Amino acid sequence: MELVIAEDQVDAEDVRALLTRHLEFATSVTPPGHVHALDHDGLADPTVTFFSARDRGRLMGVGALKRLDAEHAELKSMHVDPSARRRGVGEALVVALLAEAVARGFSRVSLETGTTEGFTDARRLYRKLGFTPCEPFGDHTANPHSTCMTIVPDDRPHPGQGSDDATAPDPPPP
Repeated sequence: MELVIAEDQVDAEDVRALLTRHLEFATSVTPPGHVHALDHDGLADPTVTFFSARDRGRLMGVGALKRLDAEHAELKSMHVDPSARRRGVGEALVVALLAEAVARGFSRVSLETGTTEGFTDARRLYRKLGFTPCEPFGDHTANPHSTCMTIVPDDRPHPGQGSDDATAPDPPPP
């Protein structure tokens, strides 16, 4: 695989299709009112930088970095095409977004993800890369359907050197 991760346009046809599948997935496994994935318009906000992962031009995954304040960013809309899962695309995207956050001067990167079984692999990946549970931030609230995680990017493990507890069971929701 020749994965290229770069800023991209949310209005590209293949991107729109993958984002639509991402929102359909999120709404299928998350109760109404608890889906925090950004839609196309939300990803076009000037505080958001959108990225894609492509293999020889084929869209494999997407993710975004949202500026919350001068020191804090949020990972948003992380999604890997089902055909590309378990091939390192998600990890490569998160690592690239963390490097971009450091380059932009952010000292903290946080995320919100679901607590249902559909998000188990995502939570496992985030723990592997050094994210730890945190209190809700931004517009997020404590509820049984969400878990918030954070990382100081310079403290993250190097790719392939995740923490020993990466396979530990998920902590209970707040």
